[in-house]
Amino acid sequence: MKAFVLERYGKKGALRATDVPMPALRDDEVLIQVHAAGINQLDSKLRDGEFKLILPYRLPVTLGHDVAGVVTKVGPQVQRFKPGDEVYARADDFRIGTFAEYVPVKESSLALKPKNLTMEEAASLPLVGLTAWQALVEMARLKKGQTVFIQAGSGGVGTFAIQLARHLGATVATTASSANFALVKGLGADVVIDYKTQDFEDVLRDVDVVLHSQDSKTLAKSLRILKGGGKLISISGPPDPAFAKAVGAPTFVRWVIQLLSAGIRRKARARHVDYAFLFMSANGKQLQDIASLVEAGAIRPVIDTVFPFESTNEALNHVDAGRAKGKVVVKVR
Repeated sequence: MKAFVLERYGKKGALRATDVPMPALRDDEVLIQVHAAGINQLDSKLRDGEFKLILPYRLPVTLGHDVAGVVTKVGPQVQRFKPGDEVYARADDFRIGTFAEYVPVKESSLALKPKNLTMEEAASLPLVGLTAWQALVEMARLKKGQTVFIQAGSGGVGTFAIQLARHLGATVATTASSANFALVKGLGADVVIDYKTQDFEDVLRDVDVVLHSQDSKTLAKSLRILKGGGKLISISGPPDPAFAKAVGAPTFVRWVIQLLSAGIRRKARARHVDYAFLFMSANGKQLQDIASLVEAGAIRPVIDTVFPFESTNEALNHVDAGRAKGKVVVKVR
């Protein structure tokens, strides 16, 4: 089968289009014929070697985390899916590889595709949808009447998180360029801050939850707009000891992670705020819940560009440029 393979880590290096063997199917997995694959910053960071300590993949490896496609084969332990089912998923860590014609996914990580979406639309949702769900529903337990600040509202995670937070009944603040104000307001943002001309610290105060996705300077400012007992959840780091324990990191890596996050954890404690790092995980049950919201019209996908499969490297470069509105998707079939 054809696939885009990472052969060596390198900043903004290219994946190689090549033929690779069909993946072996484990007993608890289904084999998906890939129709579309979403592009994420995580793919670029893996390509660039930023997660070598946390996710030590053995190269060469096929990249890609988001998939929508059709089940072609199921393992003997699989009970909920059958050949012909249209499904979508975030591929499991160390079993990624959606930039290919076929990919195996654990049954527990899989869900039926929302009936009202195309394959390309469905492929845009898993990673960003699960990130927003695990941050706002699981970790923050966001409630009606609370205020949440979602950074980078026009990005992949932002466009989904705004809609989810609005559905949960929260007041939503976000940052965007003036060109994207209409987009994020249309998704449900109540307060939109132009990051080019305004400082969110001058606008927001007593916020219940911050979903942080930017740099360390923005992280520090985010602490100062939270009320006591508020929650600062970061998807861009630094990782914290709870994350290191959850992924079973080696002792040396745990020590490094503890050191990297010591400053922000100390500042959070001083302000009586909770800090947590989120590295989202595959979860089929949550994708089922997300599909229900999509089918009910509460959430819609936002797609910037659909690239052909042979232009996967160009799609990654487009995401790297940081100007995509919503998600970038590769049409494989």
